[in-house]
Amino acid sequence: MLIGFVILYLMVSIGIGLYAATKVKNARDYVIAGRSLPLYIVVATVFATWFGSETVLGISGRFVQEGLRGIVEDPFGASMCLILVGVFFAAKLYKMNLLTIGDYYRQRYNRTVEVMTSLAIIASYLGWVSAQIVALGLVFSVVSQGAVTPSEGMLIGAGIVLMYTLFGGMWSVALTDFFQMTIIVVGMLYLAYLLSGMAGGVGVVINHAAAAGKFEFWPKLETKDMLAFIGAWVTMMFGSIPQQDVFQRVMSAKTSRIAVSGAVLGGGLYFLFAFIPLFLAYSASLIDPKMVAGLIEKDPQHILPTLIMGHTPIFAQVIFFGALLSAIMSTASGTLLAPSVTFTENILKGIVGPQTDKRFLLTMRIVVVCFATIVTLFALNSSSSIYEMVGNAYKVTLVVAFIPLVMGLYWKRANTQGALFAVIAGFSTWILLEMFAADGLWPPQLLGLLASFLGMLAGSLLPHYVGKPTPLKLTHSQLHHHAAAQTQHVAEIPSQRHKD
Repeated sequence: MLIGFVILYLMVSIGIGLYAATKVKNARDYVIAGRSLPLYIVVATVFATWFGSETVLGISGRFVQEGLRGIVEDPFGASMCLILVGVFFAAKLYKMNLLTIGDYYRQRYNRTVEVMTSLAIIASYLGWVSAQIVALGLVFSVVSQGAVTPSEGMLIGAGIVLMYTLFGGMWSVALTDFFQMTIIVVGMLYLAYLLSGMAGGVGVVINHAAAAGKFEFWPKLETKDMLAFIGAWVTMMFGSIPQQDVFQRVMSAKTSRIAVSGAVLGGGLYFLFAFIPLFLAYSASLIDPKMVAGLIEKDPQHILPTLIMGHTPIFAQVIFFGALLSAIMSTASGTLLAPSVTFTENILKGIVGPQTDKRFLLTMRIVVVCFATIVTLFALNSSSSIYEMVGNAYKVTLVVAFIPLVMGLYWKRANTQGALFAVIAGFSTWILLEMFAADGLWPPQLLGLLASFLGMLAGSLLPHYVGKPTPLKLTHSQLHHHAAAQTQHVAEIPSQRHKD
């Protein structure tokens, strides 16, 4: 019954994705769903941005090991990222009418900055999408009770996600996200109710976790611990802001107001529901402490699937794996599409030159297939945990792309030279520390972020040797005033000539 349900669920997801493909008429539909999504769809797809394998399997296992202090990146940093996008970035970027986040760097700075930041953004998705593929392999292996190996499961899962993402693009992502978010919310609430009863009640689970020190959040008042805490928090909170999948979901909204509200509501909803897998995983330590003790050091991301398979009725198993597949596939589809679109628009387009819309759409789909192949091979050969793969994904965008984005939007003196200094200083500082002092006092990505900021300040304030100072963009009222003044000036020319 469980295998049959999984097959049925996958067929429904594919069906929704292929139906969404009928709405794709051009490249704009494929990338940002024609900027036509209503609020409830935007909230669902923003929520689904983060609610993936790392939420259900990764952070739940890490919480059982280390408590709240061990999961500062996600959900705390991740949810704050979405809220910050809504409050400070969504409205400004929406008004620029961009196709990708990489287009911003070209418009604000130049082609070189666009390529450098876009390559960093693309690279960041390698670990993130791979984490979803690894999780799909785990699910298929567990559900089939070993009949399907994890490697075979990865291939099956990657093929299914590729199928509907390839044809439907952002329309498929949006509609399947809404369907899958419904499954996630209902499934997680039901499982919390069921497992809390098995563990002795919600109060028993919470009190046990508190007594075990799992709710200790703030770091010890020691320099290294505090810096590590800050480094982990900003990695996902800031490093995931300049990401194409977040950008696509927000820019697909029908209006600027919906873009802002959808990001804030989606981020808040994610923060609330991310705690349910934590509760479920800790309940396992009361329901089957021996099983948890055996897995906590070996592979904590197996705790929840093992508990569900060994201690719940078939209906609960169906609900859990339905919710888990929903979480993984909703994240995987968006994170597969995002780097493919960025590479096509911001790297390949400048090499091959102008294309017709139909040819551009075909090129994007070919790149989607290529990227899916690359991340699947990476997943098959990776030994990192899901949580580590996701957490490490944002370091490169933190040190390369974040400062040029935020300073370009909020500091008028930011210019091309400053952006180049920021990219080079941030990346070189981070990569050198990762190579030679990864376990030092300062987290490499945190020093990389500071170096990027100082690079932007120095490059923008020094005499301009690289590029030209970026002209300030006039507001609508300023443009209107300028046009009126020009009209008045032109009207005065004949009368002046008559006087002469």
